[in-house]
Amino acid sequence: MKKSFKRYVPLLAVLVMAVMLAACSSGTKNANEPGESAAPASSAPASTQEAAPSTKTVYPLTIENYTNNGEGTEWKAKPQTFDKAPEKVVANTQGAAELLIKLGLTDKMVGVAALYGAGDPAVQEEFKKVPVISKEYASKELVVGASPDLVLGRSDLFADADWGSGTVEGLNELGIKTFVQNTSVKGATLDSLYKDIEQLGQIFDVQENAAAYIAELKERAQSLQDKAAASGEKTFAYVSDGGNGAIAVYSGNTDTFAGDVLGLLGLKNSFGTITGEISKEQLIATNPDVLLLSVYTGGIDPEKTLKAFYADPSLQSLKAVKNKTIYTIDFNQFWGYSYSIFDGAEKLVSEITANQ
Repeated sequence: MKKSFKRYVPLLAVLVMAVMLAACSSGTKNANEPGESAAPASSAPASTQEAAPSTKTVYPLTIENYTNNGEGTEWKAKPQTFDKAPEKVVANTQGAAELLIKLGLTDKMVGVAALYGAGDPAVQEEFKKVPVISKEYASKELVVGASPDLVLGRSDLFADADWGSGTVEGLNELGIKTFVQNTSVKGATLDSLYKDIEQLGQIFDVQENAAAYIAELKERAQSLQDKAAASGEKTFAYVSDGGNGAIAVYSGNTDTFAGDVLGLLGLKNSFGTITGEISKEQLIATNPDVLLLSVYTGGIDPEKTLKAFYADPSLQSLKAVKNKTIYTIDFNQFWGYSYSIFDGAEKLVSEITANQ
């Protein structure tokens, strides 16, 4: 199920999210600056310590990032050392590319993959300048063929499968640096996004851009909490169309970054600690207040799915069916592991409050 959700959903139309789909101190260290890099914990970085960012990177720069021993294994700390700012970057998802654009780094990208949605309209024109090496997930052959000096993006796409951009170890052996987004590792929180931005600011020597953008996102986070406060806490579950309008449930237990952001809205995942399959009967027994249906390019028409869910006789006892609180969420926004999750969260909180 994890493989289906995390990688193949757009292709197999299984689900919501997650192929579709932490933070600690900056975890960075300039060779000529005092202080130690904070290594991530075995599964995710510890929480972020706020510090005034340097305005100029001194190379070589070493950051603590991640590697693992193969698909499905635990991510562990691995340093990456940069002798200079990368000049040729491949982003393995649209969200990762959009984040670089926000930091003023469009001209550093030689490739992007995994375009499973419309993307952020605010960076649309800049995004057009980035070569698309694959609209779906890019293979290692395509990634390496772009001759990058850095591959950046979602953790579970660093694999040697045909949908993977290559393992961290394999890319490093080719002399290609890697940056696994902290947001995409289990245990990630919203602070992981701030850490990603801070580290990228140091790697590319654009710390002032990074600091300003972190401050902007923190203001948006506070605004989300303020808007959601009046609604009170609600439970939710991720659902998808399992075929012919039959409801399927995804636990989202590894999607801790999305879960943390949804927590700003007062939403608590009913199945966030569950592993394995979740039956319709379990969903009905748990009866969450809200259901979240992921929408992505190439997926089943969400309007047909919603119509089927609301008409299904076996689901009529669900509060989300009776109260019409099944909401669609954009896959790119919630599983791009980037800033666009704020766009999705702002849309969702507006819909929830309007439905009070």
